[in-house]
This record gives sequence, C-alpha cells and structure tokens, in this order.
Amino acid sequence: MTIPAPTELLRLAQDTALVAGELAARRRAEGVEVAASKSSPEDIVTFADRETENLIRALLAEARPNDGFFGEESAATPGTSGLTWVVDPIDGTVNFLYGIPAWGVSIAVVEGDDPATWTTLAGAVFNPALGELFTASVGGGSHLNGSRLQVPTGVPLNLALVGTGFSYRAAMRLRQANVVHGLIDRVRDIRRIGSAALDLCSVAAGRLDLYYERGLNPWDQAAGALVAREAGARVGAFGEEREGIDLLIAGAPDLYADFEPILAPLFTQFMSSQER
Repeated sequence: MTIPAPTELLRLAQDTALVAGELAARRRAEGVEVAASKSSPEDIVTFADRETENLIRALLAEARPNDGFFGEESAATPGTSGLTWVVDPIDGTVNFLYGIPAWGVSIAVVEGDDPATWTTLAGAVFNPALGELFTASVGGGSHLNGSRLQVPTGVPLNLALVGTGFSYRAAMRLRQANVVHGLIDRVRDIRRIGSAALDLCSVAAGRLDLYYERGLNPWDQAAGALVAREAGARVGAFGEEREGIDLLIAGAPDLYADFEPILAPLFTQFMSSQER
C-alpha cells in the first residue's frame, strides 16, 4: 500500500488536532471532572481526555480507515496500511485540571508498529489555551503557527534553561529530585512545566535549551520529538541509544554533547532501569 506524502499526513494531523483542541477547551471552560486515577491517585484521567480521544479516533478512522491507532486513553487498534496514529488527547492533564495554560493535543503518525523502530512522519501539537499550533513533517521542518522554527546553538551549559518532568509515583520522584539536585548548579535553571509534548516543542522554539525525562510513553513524545528534531535538535538518550521510556534528551547538538556526560553519572547513581 502506498504511503502518502508526509505533508499530506501533516494536514490531517493538524486539522484533527485543531478540532480536538476546540472540544477540550470547551470542556475546560465548562468545568473539569476527574474520571479515574491510573498509576497513582495523582495520575488522573478526566472525562474530557476520553471524549477528546474518541473524537480524534473517529476523525482519523473516517479519513484513513486502514491505519492503526495507539492512544493513551483507549485500546490500541492495529491497521493494515503500515501507518499508526499515536495520540495523547490532552498532554498535561493535571495542568488542564487546574486551568494552567500548558496542555495540548498531541497527534503523530508513524510508519511501523514498534516504538523502538518506527519512523515518525508527521506530527502536530496544539495548545488551545495559547492558540499555538506546532507542526512538523519529516524533511519539511518545524513550524509554530506557520513560522519556521530553528533551535538556537552556541548556548553554554551554565546558561542553559533545562526542562524535565517527574513520575506520578512518590518514590521515583525522590530519585528524580536527586538528579535535579546534581544538575541545578551546572545550568541556568530547571523548569518542570508539566507537558512533555509542549516541553519538546519549547526546545524547538528556543523557550527551553534542553529537555530530559525518564518514563515517557510513545504518545507523550512522538509528535513533540519530531517538532524538536525537525527544528535542528538532537533527540536521543545516552550514546547512540534511541529515545524511549528509559530516557529522552533533546537539545541543540552542541549543548546535548555537553549535557549528556553530566547527566549520565547522575542516572547511574540515582536511577534504576527497573523503575520508571
């Protein structure tokens, strides 16, 4: 089966993200209700998460019925086309719950069915609260509301603003805090914004110089990682490892090279591969 051009897939991703974001924003204005907890009492899902994912699934299925679907809030569905849509309907759900304007709809389309080997072809991250649409297609660059993004280079590590995130499990948060303690005097400052997708887009936009996090699922990072990469960022883990649930690092290639050897011993000291 012929794979469409990434630009064609991007149009569908961004159009779907805009429609879904409008729905989520309406639900935010009406008042948010928690539907359930997941990995811990702090790790919540709202009814708006579920409703928004159902809308995204329906729109994508109508446009491309043979594609697979891999979302955060519903069962994965395999496809026959070789393409899978990787979706986080509301990335930054706790921010969404509290009315903090740092949450977004994240939609990516990948070729392949294994996160360890798939190729992301196009992605869109829409933050309705700020009216910001981040988009990227492989080989086509990254854009914010149509304006081209380029990661700044030449930032020294001691002047780098670094983003990260924390687990919903208290024991792992303590380990992650120890890593932050080991970094805080080596960089300009640390930010914990609460949406991995927007953090990665912030690297692309120069709002963060570096971003790292452990425990990200594919739907957290698929679209945002492409936005960062297409803006010139290096996205990976340690050495030649690919980004994944154990670790994701993103930043300008020169800054990444300075940061990785500082982060690596902290992970060796405080983090365990058995815990995420």
